[in-house]
Amino acid sequence: MQNVNTRGTFLVSKACLPYLLKSDNPHILNMAPPLNMSPRWVADHVAYTISKYGMSMCVLGMSEEFRDRGVTVNALWPRFKVHTAAIDMLFGPEGASRGIGKAIALKAARDGANIVIAAKTAEPHPKLPGTIYTAAEEIERAGGKALPCIVDVRDEKQVQQAVEAAVAKFGGIDIVINNASAISLTPTLETDMKRYDLMQNINTRGTFLVSKTCLPYLLKSDNPHILNLSPPLNMKPHWFANHTAYTIAKYGMSMCVLGMAEEFRSQGVAVNALWPRTTIHTAAIEMLSGSESAKYARKPDIMADAAYAIICRDAREYTGNFFMDDEILLDVGVRDFSKYACSPENMHNLQLDIFLDDEGPFAKL
Repeated sequence: MQNVNTRGTFLVSKACLPYLLKSDNPHILNMAPPLNMSPRWVADHVAYTISKYGMSMCVLGMSEEFRDRGVTVNALWPRFKVHTAAIDMLFGPEGASRGIGKAIALKAARDGANIVIAAKTAEPHPKLPGTIYTAAEEIERAGGKALPCIVDVRDEKQVQQAVEAAVAKFGGIDIVINNASAISLTPTLETDMKRYDLMQNINTRGTFLVSKTCLPYLLKSDNPHILNLSPPLNMKPHWFANHTAYTIAKYGMSMCVLGMAEEFRSQGVAVNALWPRTTIHTAAIEMLSGSESAKYARKPDIMADAAYAIICRDAREYTGNFFMDDEILLDVGVRDFSKYACSPENMHNLQLDIFLDDEGPFAKL
């Protein structure tokens, strides 16, 4: 579904755009639905909705990106079901070795948690510190128990093996945090399909696969949580333009929250999202943006504290939410946010994170 619906739409549009830009009256028309984010349209068919809404998000992003160049990009959807032969046939079928992931793991470890550290490789990154094994050592020093697993979240077999290893070692699964993510903030014509596939396969597909594989065990837990590190679904076109492929991939993680929260609400599994109000400084971000970016960012600790506050809540009472890190911490009594600023002297001039339109009531606390 992803390869035909979302990827196919992106690829065909991208391939045709150089020629459309030479046309006197260029049009792209996607047979795609309006973006109705009511959970009932996602629940029970999360994968299909994500793939179909990906076509709609191509409209949002490309229409804004190519508006000034005269390319019209629209969507068309029937109000009533359209009878076709196909309709007759159908109805007649994560990394945790560094950065935010490690910060969350260490926070839980201080309370004695059993933690699976999953990352694609055990080899040290040439420019970034830490491996799954060094992270595991830190977790155990902090008071937790660690199981390091080499897992490519794109590989169904590896994910299944890691889940089975976790259950064998710790007896079950109570919490899943989907933190693995790939990013490329490139415009449509500069996004090669290898990069597109990487973002889709890690962000959206990886989140869906890990959650799906863990759910049989989560359903046996007394307080099961899935927490996706993904943004609120802000459908303003400027958050799609110039990085349509990344936004679709990241919003796919958020749509997993919408759909799975509704689908498993009655079974007591909490599915929520967490997103930082400001940019978070990590070694990976410094490599991309330079050391100056740290002056206007917060530390990963704020995300760790917020994530921990969420997963300690009653799963039956808190599900389907798109939490902001500072809001959830204010709710549990935190008042001093200066400790989270990389440079306390700049705590009132922090950089808002992507996908957020305003500072909200708590950004400068």
